[in-house]
Amino acid sequence: MQKIIKKVENWGKEKGIIKEDNQFKQFAKFIEEAGELGSGLLKQDKELIKDSFGDVLVTLIILAKQTDYDLKECLKVAYNEIKDRKGKTVKGVFIKNKS
Repeated sequence: MQKIIKKVENWGKEKGIIKEDNQFKQFAKFIEEAGELGSGLLKQDKELIKDSFGDVLVTLIILAKQTDYDLKECLKVAYNEIKDRKGKTVKGVFIKNKS
């Protein structure tokens, strides 16, 4: 995974995308790609879903690089926050207990 992340970061640098002042543009691109993922899920279009997951990841990798965040560290923080959560899943959505 680390190798492909580096390739995406290098691609972003080569294309002039990875610049701090492009953060909000990249965030908008992420939202666009997430919307395409939603569309693929609604249509049950496996190729669109696969492509969209990849595009979402690419946009997040570039946005993380632009904002100087390490995605692995961000994922660890998020996991540590959720790993011990108690709650239940209702209609496919996890509802955490209030504590």
